[in-house]
Amino acid sequence: MSSQPTTQPSTQPSTQPTVPDAGGSVVPRTDPPLAADEVTMLRSFITFYRATIRRQCEGLTAEQLRTPLPPSTMTLAGMLKHLAYVEDVWFNVRLAGNEPAPPWDTVDWAADADWDWHSALEDTPEQLTAVFDDAVAASDRILDEVLGETPPDGAGVLDRTTVRPGRSGYISLRWILVHMVEEYSRHAGHADLLREALDGATDL
Repeated sequence: MSSQPTTQPSTQPSTQPTVPDAGGSVVPRTDPPLAADEVTMLRSFITFYRATIRRQCEGLTAEQLRTPLPPSTMTLAGMLKHLAYVEDVWFNVRLAGNEPAPPWDTVDWAADADWDWHSALEDTPEQLTAVFDDAVAASDRILDEVLGETPPDGAGVLDRTTVRPGRSGYISLRWILVHMVEEYSRHAGHADLLREALDGATDL
């Protein structure tokens, strides 16, 4: 399944190709390195799985993106918007301490705790891609800034904790990055099944 990377000895970040790769995708994806420091390794896996999700949604119509695989109500449209929200929560709100970015800043979560999943059914593929890509870019900017700062009290950079606490307290950057790998890889597996059911595509 496409949610499992095939390793290659690269430690460089992904580049943006202008032509399709061997599999026909224009979404760039670089395998995580075989050996690297902890920050590079974690970020490489997050980047890999972000690209995997985008590839699973690449080239689909609005109707296809909104199609669930019963009995689940999960859709690829909802997944893209949900993961954009997850990016904002962990990096922008919790880690950096900012207010939620649009569109999350005006959502009545008490009225619909799954608004990200449900509202995605009204969005176009272009809107879904844009909200996801914008959230990823913002997360990377914040993470670059945080990693470039000197940690307090001589602590390792991954031991730095969030500005805003979660439900159980303040959270280390290490926990956030590991959690993002888990969040993306889990949904990449869901996306494998959804995409194959839609058009038979595999190994994306």
